[in-house]
Amino acid sequence: MIYELRVYHCVPGRLPDLIKRFDTITLKLWEKHAIHQAGFWTTLVGPGNNDLTYFLKWESLAEREAKMAKFGTDPEWLSARAETEKNGPIVASISNQFLAPTSFSSVK
Repeated sequence: MIYELRVYHCVPGRLPDLIKRFDTITLKLWEKHAIHQAGFWTTLVGPGNNDLTYFLKWESLAEREAKMAKFGTDPEWLSARAETEKNGPIVASISNQFLAPTSFSSVK
């Protein structure tokens, strides 16, 4: 199992819009494309109070590439994304890392 750590750095004031989009749109589309999340977080203490952090879990990088390509070109996603950004961009930047669990990790 591979975990993808993604951090969405939001445009100031737009974090609630991003959270709403994930909650009402994105997660349903991920389900359609068999994309599995492993948790979402906002920053309680520390830098990044405009950030949404989450993990995705993948069997392989090839699986990730194939599923994200289909999701990224899904007309329903493209339409919903455009609608949610009609007042301007929500996300300023995205950072991500791919992580592999150690032999002693409680998460495999």
